[in-house]
Amino acid sequence: MHVKNTRIKLIVALAALLPAAVGAQTSSINAFSPYTMYGIGEQNTPGTLPMRSMGGVGVAMRGTGVVNLLNPAAYSAVPQKSFLFNFGMEGQNYYNSQSVSGQSKSTAYNTFNFHDIAFQLPLAKRVGLGFSLTPYSSVGYRTKYDHPYDPNDPVWGNVGRVQYNYQGEGDVTEVKVGIGWEIFKNFSVGIAAQYYWGDIDRDYVSTTTAIVPEGDATFSSIIGNDNYNISSIKGQVGVQWNAIMSPKRALTLGAAFDFGGNLNPKVTSTTYINNMTATTVRGDTTSLALVLPRQLSVGAYYQTAKWTVGLDYVYQNWGGRNNGTALTGVTGSGGDRTAYEVAYTNTSTVKIGVEYTPSRYDVRHFLKRWSYRAGFRYGNYNQSFNGDKLSQYAVTAGVGVPVKFLAISAVDVGFEYGRRGYNIAERVGLVRQQYFKFAIGFTLFAGSENGEYWFLRPKYD
Repeated sequence: MHVKNTRIKLIVALAALLPAAVGAQTSSINAFSPYTMYGIGEQNTPGTLPMRSMGGVGVAMRGTGVVNLLNPAAYSAVPQKSFLFNFGMEGQNYYNSQSVSGQSKSTAYNTFNFHDIAFQLPLAKRVGLGFSLTPYSSVGYRTKYDHPYDPNDPVWGNVGRVQYNYQGEGDVTEVKVGIGWEIFKNFSVGIAAQYYWGDIDRDYVSTTTAIVPEGDATFSSIIGNDNYNISSIKGQVGVQWNAIMSPKRALTLGAAFDFGGNLNPKVTSTTYINNMTATTVRGDTTSLALVLPRQLSVGAYYQTAKWTVGLDYVYQNWGGRNNGTALTGVTGSGGDRTAYEVAYTNTSTVKIGVEYTPSRYDVRHFLKRWSYRAGFRYGNYNQSFNGDKLSQYAVTAGVGVPVKFLAISAVDVGFEYGRRGYNIAERVGLVRQQYFKFAIGFTLFAGSENGEYWFLRPKYD
């Protein structure tokens, strides 16, 4: 009866969480950065919270109690007659600052949303199934630009002062279903189908304060909206090899490749003009194509009874098939006026993480059974501005708290601090961005470790 009640609770929890998570992901701003004005926006850090607390490593992460969202080959590690479920939430604080015409300006914004829902279960001996629902990228920005006074400028001379307001919000969500198979001892392969969907809205408003006209001409605002509706299927393959496997230590090597490609969104553009003289004060602009990069990830993962160390390298090919560019609005005034050409650029990211568990089997000291994690990630952003690349890095930390003695089920807490654009922002006048994230995650495992066999027929009821 206990087993049946557990399964009923899990099904009810899943039924309640899925609609709420999907609704939250598509109804609020989940990022706040002017860099999300182009393309698919800011990519969310992939992986469950234990991975993200270790800098985001995980391509080679493998274990019976680990939900791996980065490599489908890891699905084969799930043991028979078991079930592994993961759910996570994340809050973020964004702080953006910029120096414009000698003045320092800044904004701050807080967001909160779910991060991942995932589970893994066995299909057969050495074959496992994995499912995950995660936010892939987010768009969120609000910027304003006042056309500076210039008596020789045709806009000022014929129209007057014009203020431009740009804002956007939306997201791209990934659903992934995959199978992992240990085809040889210590060697596994995996394949996954990825479905991406979402909506991104980009709005602009130009407001005119007309100079005193000699005639009866009047000027009104122009309001425009571009909606990108996304629905696309992609794929991923992965491999893992246990180079060392013994009771005292293990070394796993892994690699994964995402095929990427154009998302081919359905675009709806609408412009409203309430202007008696039909004067257009702002033309339409084009943004970078909405695409996913071809991505190659390789990594190593070393484990002992107390220590775990992971190292990943991720290469994303953004620019190979996407040669289009976009032009930003003008910043500054007078001789300091500047516009930036935005283009996709290929990225390289290095991730390193460590986990320390003093004693998993200590009966008397609860804190010694906790897992303490830290990590670091460094790379560059996927867009360049007038050819300049933006560096970005993140420092992470977290703890995993087992729910009971000898349990795999755990509650995880994680923190992340990151910066972007610090290397060139001051020199070329771009936004310096920093953020802080706080996350909590839950890993639930049913199997021999807690005496629950969810997929075994009981002899007595």
